[in-house]
Amino acid sequence: MNNESVEILAPAGNRASLYAAIQGGADAVYFGLGQLNMRARGASNFDLSELPEIVSICMNRGVRSYLTLNTVMYNRDLPIAMDLIRQARECGVSAVIAADHAVMQFAQKEGIPLHISTQANISNIEAVEFYSSYADVMVLARELTLEQVAEICSLIRERDIRGPSGELVKIEIFVHGALCMAISGKCYLSLHAYNSSANRGECRQNCRHSYTVTSDGGNQLRVDNEYIMSPKDLCTIEFMDLIIRSGARVFKIEGRGRSPEYVKTVTKCYKEAADAVIKGTCSPDKIKNWKELLDGVYNRGFWDGYYLGRKMGEWSERHGSASTKQKIYTGDVLHYYPKAGVAHLRVKSNQIKINDSLLIIGETTGVVETVATSLWVDEAPSASAGKGEECTIKLSEKVRPGDAVYIWRDRPT
Repeated sequence: MNNESVEILAPAGNRASLYAAIQGGADAVYFGLGQLNMRARGASNFDLSELPEIVSICMNRGVRSYLTLNTVMYNRDLPIAMDLIRQARECGVSAVIAADHAVMQFAQKEGIPLHISTQANISNIEAVEFYSSYADVMVLARELTLEQVAEICSLIRERDIRGPSGELVKIEIFVHGALCMAISGKCYLSLHAYNSSANRGECRQNCRHSYTVTSDGGNQLRVDNEYIMSPKDLCTIEFMDLIIRSGARVFKIEGRGRSPEYVKTVTKCYKEAADAVIKGTCSPDKIKNWKELLDGVYNRGFWDGYYLGRKMGEWSERHGSASTKQKIYTGDVLHYYPKAGVAHLRVKSNQIKINDSLLIIGETTGVVETVATSLWVDEAPSASAGKGEECTIKLSEKVRPGDAVYIWRDRPT
Protein backbone atom coordinates (compact mmCIF):
# COMPACT_ATOMS: atom_id res chain seq x y z
CA MET A 1 0.00 0.00 0.00
CA ASN A 2 1.44 3.38 -0.95
CA ASN A 3 1.12 6.66 0.88
CA GLU A 4 -1.29 8.13 -1.66
CA SER A 5 -3.93 5.49 -0.90
CA VAL A 6 -4.60 7.01 2.53
CA GLU A 7 -6.32 10.38 2.88
CA ILE A 8 -6.22 12.58 5.99
CA LEU A 9 -9.39 14.68 5.93
CA ALA A 10 -9.33 17.75 8.18
CA PRO A 11 -12.02 20.23 9.28
CA ALA A 12 -11.98 23.84 8.07
CA GLY A 13 -14.37 25.98 10.10
CA ASN A 14 -12.81 29.31 9.12
CA ARG A 15 -9.89 30.68 7.13
CA ALA A 16 -7.35 30.28 9.92
CA SER A 17 -8.36 26.64 10.34
CA LEU A 18 -8.21 26.09 6.58
CA TYR A 19 -4.58 27.23 6.50
CA ALA A 20 -3.89 25.31 9.73
CA ALA A 21 -5.19 22.10 8.13
CA ILE A 22 -2.93 22.65 5.13
CA GLN A 23 0.04 23.35 7.44
CA GLY A 24 -0.71 20.11 9.28
CA GLY A 25 -0.45 18.11 6.06
CA ALA A 26 -4.12 17.48 5.25
CA ASP A 27 -4.82 15.71 1.98
CA ALA A 28 -8.34 17.16 1.94
CA VAL A 29 -10.51 19.56 3.94
CA TYR A 30 -14.25 19.74 4.50
CA PHE A 31 -16.22 22.91 5.16
CA GLY A 32 -19.75 24.33 5.24
CA LEU A 33 -21.52 27.21 3.51
CA GLY A 34 -24.55 28.89 5.04
CA GLN A 35 -27.23 26.87 6.81
CA LEU A 36 -27.43 23.48 5.08
CA ASN A 37 -24.74 21.65 7.01
CA MET A 38 -24.36 20.08 10.43
CA ARG A 39 -22.49 23.06 11.90
CA ALA A 40 -24.98 25.67 10.71
CA ARG A 41 -25.63 27.11 14.16
CA GLY A 42 -22.01 27.98 14.89
CA ALA A 43 -19.65 30.45 13.29
CA SER A 44 -17.88 27.53 11.64
CA ASN A 45 -18.99 28.26 8.10
CA PHE A 46 -17.92 30.28 5.09
CA ASP A 47 -20.00 32.65 2.98
CA LEU A 48 -20.90 31.60 -0.54
CA SER A 49 -18.87 34.54 -1.86
CA GLU A 50 -15.74 32.93 -0.41
CA LEU A 51 -16.18 29.63 -2.24
CA PRO A 52 -14.01 30.40 -5.31
CA GLU A 53 -11.12 31.52 -3.10
CA ILE A 54 -11.42 28.51 -0.77
CA VAL A 55 -11.24 26.13 -3.72
CA SER A 56 -8.36 28.10 -5.25
CA ILE A 57 -6.37 27.96 -2.00
CA CYS A 58 -6.85 24.19 -1.87
CA MET A 59 -6.07 23.59 -5.54
CA ASN A 60 -2.88 25.63 -5.39
CA ARG A 61 -1.66 23.41 -2.55
CA GLY A 62 -2.78 20.08 -3.95
CA VAL A 63 -5.51 19.68 -1.30
CA ARG A 64 -8.98 18.36 -2.13
CA SER A 65 -12.03 20.40 -1.05
CA TYR A 66 -15.30 18.86 0.16
CA LEU A 67 -18.50 20.87 0.68
CA THR A 68 -20.84 19.59 3.42
CA LEU A 69 -24.55 19.61 2.56
CA ASN A 70 -25.53 16.97 5.08
CA THR A 71 -28.57 18.22 6.99
CA VAL A 72 -32.15 17.02 6.68
CA MET A 73 -33.61 18.93 3.71
CA TYR A 74 -37.10 20.46 3.55
CA ASN A 75 -38.82 21.56 0.35
CA ARG A 76 -37.82 25.16 0.93
CA ASP A 77 -34.17 24.11 1.12
CA LEU A 78 -34.03 22.39 -2.25
CA PRO A 79 -33.52 25.45 -4.49
CA ILE A 80 -30.73 26.62 -2.18
CA ALA A 81 -29.10 23.19 -2.23
CA MET A 82 -29.34 23.02 -6.03
CA ASP A 83 -27.73 26.44 -6.38
CA LEU A 84 -24.91 25.52 -3.96
CA ILE A 85 -24.19 22.33 -5.89
CA ARG A 86 -24.09 24.17 -9.22
CA GLN A 87 -21.73 26.79 -7.87
CA ALA A 88 -19.60 24.12 -6.21
CA ARG A 89 -19.22 22.36 -9.55
CA GLU A 90 -18.39 25.62 -11.35
CA CYS A 91 -15.75 26.50 -8.75
CA GLY A 92 -14.14 23.06 -8.91
CA VAL A 93 -15.10 21.68 -5.47
CA SER A 94 -13.72 18.13 -5.29
CA ALA A 95 -16.89 16.56 -3.84
CA VAL A 96 -20.12 17.20 -1.95
CA ILE A 97 -20.86 15.39 1.34
CA ALA A 98 -24.55 14.56 1.74
CA ALA A 99 -27.06 12.29 3.49
CA ASP A 100 -30.33 13.44 1.88
CA HIS A 101 -31.34 11.61 -1.30
CA ALA A 102 -32.46 14.85 -2.95
CA VAL A 103 -28.94 16.25 -2.63
CA MET A 104 -27.51 12.99 -3.97
CA GLN A 105 -29.71 13.26 -7.05
CA PHE A 106 -28.82 16.93 -7.58
CA ALA A 107 -25.10 16.11 -7.34
CA GLN A 108 -25.49 13.25 -9.77
CA LYS A 109 -27.32 15.46 -12.31
CA GLU A 110 -24.65 18.15 -12.02
CA GLY A 111 -21.85 15.61 -12.38
CA ILE A 112 -20.05 16.54 -9.17
CA PRO A 113 -18.51 13.70 -7.09
CA LEU A 114 -20.49 12.74 -3.99
CA HIS A 115 -19.51 11.36 -0.58
CA ILE A 116 -22.13 9.85 1.71
CA SER A 117 -22.21 11.40 5.20
CA THR A 118 -22.23 9.50 8.47
CA GLN A 119 -25.80 10.79 8.91
CA ALA A 120 -26.86 8.11 6.39
CA ASN A 121 -25.88 5.55 9.06
CA ILE A 122 -24.33 3.04 6.64
CA SER A 123 -23.81 -0.14 8.66
CA ASN A 124 -23.84 -3.01 6.14
CA ILE A 125 -22.66 -4.05 2.69
CA GLU A 126 -26.12 -3.87 1.08
CA ALA A 127 -26.35 -0.19 2.01
CA VAL A 128 -22.90 0.34 0.49
CA GLU A 129 -24.05 -1.34 -2.72
CA PHE A 130 -27.21 0.80 -2.81
CA TYR A 131 -25.31 4.08 -2.40
CA SER A 132 -22.59 3.05 -4.89
CA SER A 133 -24.76 4.32 -7.74
CA TYR A 134 -24.32 7.80 -6.27
CA ALA A 135 -21.00 7.93 -4.43
CA ASP A 136 -17.37 6.87 -4.61
CA VAL A 137 -16.70 7.48 -0.89
CA MET A 138 -18.92 6.58 2.07
CA VAL A 139 -18.58 7.37 5.76
CA LEU A 140 -19.64 4.40 7.85
CA ALA A 141 -21.75 4.72 11.00
CA ARG A 142 -19.56 5.68 13.96
CA GLU A 143 -20.90 2.84 16.07
CA LEU A 144 -19.28 0.03 14.06
CA THR A 145 -16.33 -2.00 15.33
CA LEU A 146 -13.13 -2.29 13.29
CA GLU A 147 -14.04 -5.92 12.68
CA GLN A 148 -17.29 -4.78 11.05
CA VAL A 149 -15.45 -2.07 9.08
CA ALA A 150 -12.94 -4.65 7.83
CA GLU A 151 -15.73 -7.03 6.78
CA ILE A 152 -17.44 -4.29 4.75
CA CYS A 153 -14.15 -3.30 3.08
CA SER A 154 -13.43 -6.95 2.25
CA LEU A 155 -16.89 -7.46 0.75
CA ILE A 156 -16.48 -4.32 -1.39
CA ARG A 157 -13.42 -5.93 -2.97
CA GLU A 158 -15.06 -9.37 -3.17
CA ARG A 159 -18.21 -8.02 -4.85
CA ASP A 160 -16.22 -5.48 -6.89
CA ILE A 161 -18.50 -2.63 -5.83
CA ARG A 162 -17.60 0.48 -7.79
CA GLY A 163 -18.85 4.04 -7.63
CA PRO A 164 -19.76 6.42 -10.48
CA SER A 165 -16.07 7.03 -11.24
CA GLY A 166 -15.54 3.34 -11.96
CA GLU A 167 -13.17 2.99 -8.99
CA LEU A 168 -13.80 0.68 -6.06
CA VAL A 169 -15.87 2.41 -3.36
CA LYS A 170 -13.67 3.86 -0.61
CA ILE A 171 -14.65 3.70 3.03
CA GLU A 172 -14.19 6.73 5.25
CA ILE A 173 -14.21 6.60 9.05
CA PHE A 174 -13.74 9.12 11.85
CA VAL A 175 -10.40 8.81 13.63
CA HIS A 176 -10.45 11.73 16.09
CA GLY A 177 -12.73 14.25 17.74
CA ALA A 178 -16.09 14.69 19.42
CA LEU A 179 -18.54 11.81 19.65
CA CYS A 180 -22.30 12.16 20.06
CA MET A 181 -24.56 10.32 22.47
CA ALA A 182 -26.91 9.53 19.55
CA ILE A 183 -26.48 7.04 16.72
CA SER A 184 -24.54 8.82 13.97
CA GLY A 185 -25.67 12.18 15.29
CA LYS A 186 -29.42 11.54 14.97
CA CYS A 187 -30.49 13.30 18.18
CA TYR A 188 -33.70 15.05 19.21
CA LEU A 189 -32.62 16.24 22.66
CA SER A 190 -31.81 19.77 21.48
CA LEU A 191 -35.05 19.91 19.46
CA HIS A 192 -37.07 18.79 22.48
CA ALA A 193 -35.46 21.24 24.90
CA TYR A 194 -34.89 24.29 22.68
CA ASN A 195 -36.81 23.67 19.45
CA SER A 196 -33.40 23.70 17.78
CA SER A 197 -32.77 20.58 15.70
CA ALA A 198 -29.39 18.86 15.65
CA ASN A 199 -30.43 17.30 12.35
CA ARG A 200 -30.65 20.78 10.88
CA GLY A 201 -27.20 21.76 12.11
CA GLU A 202 -28.53 23.66 15.15
CA CYS A 203 -27.54 21.44 18.08
CA ARG A 204 -27.39 23.31 21.41
CA GLN A 205 -25.31 20.51 22.95
CA ASN A 206 -27.42 20.26 26.08
CA CYS A 207 -26.15 16.69 26.35
CA ARG A 208 -22.80 18.20 27.41
CA HIS A 209 -24.26 19.59 30.67
CA SER A 210 -24.28 18.06 34.14
CA TYR A 211 -27.66 16.85 35.36
CA THR A 212 -29.64 16.36 38.57
CA VAL A 213 -32.08 13.45 38.89
CA THR A 214 -35.39 14.33 40.57
CA SER A 215 -37.67 11.61 42.00
CA ASP A 216 -41.48 11.74 41.87
CA GLY A 217 -41.39 12.78 45.51
CA GLY A 218 -39.21 15.78 44.74
CA ASN A 219 -35.92 14.41 46.10
CA GLN A 220 -32.92 15.40 44.04
CA LEU A 221 -29.67 13.58 43.33
CA ARG A 222 -26.87 15.28 41.47
CA VAL A 223 -25.03 12.91 39.13
CA ASP A 224 -21.42 13.35 40.22
CA ASN A 225 -18.12 12.65 38.48
CA GLU A 226 -19.52 11.98 35.00
CA TYR A 227 -21.40 13.99 32.37
CA ILE A 228 -23.63 11.04 31.62
CA MET A 229 -24.66 12.06 28.08
CA SER A 230 -21.34 13.63 27.01
CA PRO A 231 -18.90 11.04 25.65
CA LYS A 232 -15.17 11.56 25.77
CA ASP A 233 -13.54 12.36 22.44
CA LEU A 234 -12.52 9.67 19.99
CA CYS A 235 -8.76 9.07 19.70
CA THR A 236 -7.33 6.29 17.53
CA ILE A 237 -3.68 7.35 17.33
CA GLU A 238 -2.61 4.37 19.44
CA PHE A 239 -4.06 1.82 17.02
CA MET A 240 -3.62 3.45 13.63
CA ASP A 241 -2.13 0.18 12.40
CA LEU A 242 -5.48 -1.54 13.01
CA ILE A 243 -7.36 1.36 11.40
CA ILE A 244 -5.30 1.06 8.22
CA ARG A 245 -5.44 -2.73 8.28
CA SER A 246 -9.25 -2.57 8.33
CA GLY A 247 -9.26 -1.36 4.74
CA ALA A 248 -10.68 2.11 5.40
CA ARG A 249 -8.79 4.66 3.33
CA VAL A 250 -10.17 8.10 4.27
CA PHE A 251 -9.52 9.18 7.87
CA LYS A 252 -11.73 12.01 9.03
CA ILE A 253 -10.93 14.40 11.88
CA GLU A 254 -13.94 16.00 13.58
CA GLY A 255 -13.70 19.63 14.68
CA ARG A 256 -15.10 22.40 12.45
CA GLY A 257 -16.05 24.25 15.63
CA ARG A 258 -12.62 23.94 17.21
CA SER A 259 -9.59 26.21 17.14
CA PRO A 260 -6.91 26.49 14.44
CA GLU A 261 -4.20 25.07 16.75
CA TYR A 262 -6.43 22.03 17.35
CA VAL A 263 -6.81 21.52 13.60
CA LYS A 264 -3.10 21.86 12.87
CA THR A 265 -1.95 19.68 15.76
CA VAL A 266 -4.44 16.85 15.20
CA THR A 267 -3.97 16.84 11.44
CA LYS A 268 -0.17 16.74 11.79
CA CYS A 269 -0.27 13.90 14.32
CA TYR A 270 -2.53 11.69 12.23
CA LYS A 271 -0.68 12.46 9.01
CA GLU A 272 2.60 11.46 10.64
CA ALA A 273 1.04 8.39 12.26
CA ALA A 274 -0.49 7.12 9.02
CA ASP A 275 2.81 7.67 7.17
CA ALA A 276 4.74 5.89 9.89
CA VAL A 277 2.43 2.87 9.87
CA ILE A 278 2.62 2.60 6.08
CA LYS A 279 6.42 2.92 6.08
CA GLY A 280 6.85 0.53 9.01
CA THR A 281 8.52 3.18 11.19
CA CYS A 282 5.82 3.56 13.86
CA SER A 283 7.10 3.06 17.41
CA PRO A 284 5.84 3.34 21.02
CA ASP A 285 7.92 6.50 21.50
CA LYS A 286 6.33 8.17 18.48
CA ILE A 287 2.85 7.18 19.64
CA LYS A 288 3.59 8.59 23.10
CA ASN A 289 4.73 11.90 21.57
CA TRP A 290 1.64 12.17 19.33
CA LYS A 291 -0.62 11.40 22.29
CA GLU A 292 1.02 14.14 24.37
CA LEU A 293 0.49 16.64 21.55
CA LEU A 294 -3.17 15.62 21.21
CA ASP A 295 -3.62 15.94 24.98
CA GLY A 296 -2.42 19.55 24.68
CA VAL A 297 -5.27 20.80 22.48
CA TYR A 298 -9.02 20.85 23.14
CA ASN A 299 -10.45 17.51 24.22
CA ARG A 300 -13.02 16.09 26.63
CA GLY A 301 -10.73 13.23 27.57
CA PHE A 302 -10.13 10.35 25.17
CA TRP A 303 -11.43 6.87 24.49
CA ASP A 304 -11.28 4.52 21.51
CA GLY A 305 -14.93 4.75 20.49
CA TYR A 306 -16.62 1.50 19.47
CA TYR A 307 -13.84 0.35 17.17
CA LEU A 308 -12.35 -2.16 19.61
CA GLY A 309 -15.67 -3.63 20.62
CA ARG A 310 -16.88 -1.40 23.46
CA LYS A 311 -20.61 -1.67 24.13
CA MET A 312 -20.92 1.52 26.17
CA GLY A 313 -19.29 4.92 25.94
CA GLU A 314 -16.84 6.49 28.33
CA TRP A 315 -18.38 9.68 29.71
CA SER A 316 -16.62 12.98 30.20
CA GLU A 317 -15.76 13.96 33.76
CA ARG A 318 -15.90 17.70 33.22
CA HIS A 319 -17.56 20.44 31.21
CA GLY A 320 -15.32 21.84 28.49
CA SER A 321 -11.76 20.92 27.69
CA ALA A 322 -9.45 18.52 29.50
CA SER A 323 -6.43 19.70 27.49
CA THR A 324 -3.07 19.88 29.20
CA LYS A 325 -2.19 23.21 27.58
CA GLN A 326 -3.94 26.56 27.24
CA LYS A 327 -3.51 29.63 25.07
CA ILE A 328 -3.67 33.08 26.64
CA TYR A 329 -4.26 36.10 24.42
CA THR A 330 -1.47 38.64 24.79
CA GLY A 331 -1.42 40.92 21.75
CA ASP A 332 -1.22 41.37 17.99
CA VAL A 333 1.32 41.49 15.19
CA LEU A 334 2.11 45.01 13.97
CA HIS A 335 4.56 44.11 11.21
CA TYR A 336 6.79 41.35 9.90
CA TYR A 337 10.24 41.97 8.39
CA PRO A 338 11.05 38.96 6.19
CA LYS A 339 14.66 39.87 5.42
CA ALA A 340 15.53 40.21 9.09
CA GLY A 341 13.20 37.38 10.16
CA VAL A 342 11.69 39.58 12.87
CA ALA A 343 8.10 40.12 14.02
CA HIS A 344 7.03 43.40 15.62
CA LEU A 345 4.34 42.83 18.28
CA ARG A 346 2.13 44.95 20.52
CA VAL A 347 1.41 43.47 23.96
CA LYS A 348 -2.17 44.20 25.03
CA SER A 349 -2.56 41.97 28.07
CA ASN A 350 -0.40 39.79 30.31
CA GLN A 351 3.26 39.88 29.29
CA ILE A 352 5.68 38.02 27.07
CA LYS A 353 8.83 36.68 28.71
CA ILE A 354 12.00 35.15 27.35
CA ASN A 355 11.47 31.45 26.47
CA ASP A 356 7.67 31.74 26.42
CA SER A 357 6.05 29.45 23.84
CA LEU A 358 3.86 31.50 21.51
CA LEU A 359 1.10 30.82 19.00
CA ILE A 360 0.45 33.39 16.27
CA ILE A 361 -2.89 32.84 14.52
CA GLY A 362 -4.41 34.66 11.57
CA GLU A 363 -6.88 34.22 8.72
CA THR A 364 -4.21 33.76 6.06
CA THR A 365 -1.39 32.78 8.41
CA GLY A 366 -2.96 29.72 9.96
CA VAL A 367 -0.99 28.78 13.06
CA VAL A 368 2.67 29.67 13.62
CA GLU A 369 4.35 28.16 16.67
CA THR A 370 7.51 29.71 18.10
CA VAL A 371 9.52 30.29 21.26
CA ALA A 372 10.60 33.79 22.30
CA THR A 373 14.29 32.90 22.61
CA SER A 374 15.15 36.58 22.38
CA LEU A 375 13.15 39.74 22.98
CA TRP A 376 13.73 43.44 22.27
CA VAL A 377 11.85 46.42 23.70
CA ASP A 378 12.77 49.90 22.39
CA GLU A 379 15.54 48.25 20.35
CA ALA A 380 17.23 46.94 23.49
CA PRO A 381 17.35 43.33 24.74
CA SER A 382 14.77 42.70 27.44
CA ALA A 383 13.68 39.83 29.69
CA SER A 384 10.00 40.65 29.13
CA ALA A 385 7.48 42.93 27.43
CA GLY A 386 4.49 44.08 29.45
CA LYS A 387 1.00 45.35 28.72
CA GLY A 388 1.05 48.40 26.44
CA GLU A 389 4.62 47.80 25.22
CA GLU A 390 5.83 46.94 21.74
CA CYS A 391 8.51 44.34 21.20
CA THR A 392 10.24 42.34 18.50
CA ILE A 393 11.05 38.64 18.37
CA LYS A 394 13.00 36.46 15.96
CA LEU A 395 10.63 34.54 13.70
CA SER A 396 11.45 32.57 10.56
CA GLU A 397 7.84 32.00 9.40
CA LYS A 398 5.83 34.81 7.84
CA VAL A 399 3.08 36.41 9.92
CA ARG A 400 0.84 39.33 9.10
CA PRO A 401 -0.37 42.57 10.70
CA GLY A 402 -3.43 41.91 12.84
CA ASP A 403 -2.56 38.28 13.60
CA ALA A 404 -3.35 37.40 17.22
CA VAL A 405 -0.50 36.43 19.56
CA TYR A 406 -1.05 33.93 22.37
CA ILE A 407 1.13 32.55 25.12
CA TRP A 408 0.99 28.73 24.89
CA ARG A 409 1.60 27.17 28.30
CA ASP A 410 0.78 24.19 30.46
CA ARG A 411 -2.65 24.35 32.06
CA PRO A 412 -2.47 24.65 35.88
CA THR A 413 -3.32 21.39 37.62
